[in-house]
Amino acid sequence: MDTRYLRRRFVNGFNLTISLLAMAFGLFWLGWILWTLLSQGFHGLSPTLFTQMTPPPGSNGGLYNAIVGSFFMTMVATLIGTPVGILAGTYLAEFGQKGWLAPTTRFINDILLSAPSIVIGLFIYEVYVVNVKHFSGWAGSMALSLIVIPVVVRTTENMLRLVPNTLREAAAALGAPQWKIIMLVTLRASRAGILTGLLLAVARISGETAPLLFTALNNQFWSSNMNQPMANLPVVIFQFAMSPYQDWQHLAWAGALLITLGVLTLNIFARVFFRQKTALH
Repeated sequence: MDTRYLRRRFVNGFNLTISLLAMAFGLFWLGWILWTLLSQGFHGLSPTLFTQMTPPPGSNGGLYNAIVGSFFMTMVATLIGTPVGILAGTYLAEFGQKGWLAPTTRFINDILLSAPSIVIGLFIYEVYVVNVKHFSGWAGSMALSLIVIPVVVRTTENMLRLVPNTLREAAAALGAPQWKIIMLVTLRASRAGILTGLLLAVARISGETAPLLFTALNNQFWSSNMNQPMANLPVVIFQFAMSPYQDWQHLAWAGALLITLGVLTLNIFARVFFRQKTALH
């Protein structure tokens, strides 16, 4: 028994050490990335960055048009993807126990979750951009919404499945129809988790570059017309970072830091909401 006990302690300690080393390895590279972004981009965070347009080479400027363009497209994509994702996730959780439609929907949703974003951009390019014969903010929003939808669908379904059936049974015993049970009981009980998934989806699309290269393209000038090529932070960062001009490279670092801070803030909010939901349960 002593030999077995010592062997188990050794195996447990070995596995725990390897796990801690793996965690430290991942955190090291994450810390290095964050430090590089802070050291290279922090000096570029100034009022000019938020008030001036993207400049030509050799001139001072900012990322105002790119920030506004990214905000517009992210907001439209969220407005498109959120109701579709919540409705689909609600169907899968509340009505998807029988039939072929629910398994098929889950299978397609899993494909969308794992599909490379560049494939989604090419799809919108072929379906929309080619037909209207120009790039636009609408096309970029459509591509981003296809990234939002599967995340919201998966989160909504999982959160609704966590709601105890006793809540549904209690509401049904009081004579409430099923649509009221869903609207006033299950969705209310899972709203914090659904909001968490929505924030994570927004955080994901905030830094997507590949789908916007084929849909929204870019615009060096100010444009609030969603039916025209629109500036956006990911594509501007890509183009400026690849350029030989030092002033553009500094703006690219500042824009990358700006996106990172935004995504970090959204993830922190999402974790706070998820922790509150866990505490309530």
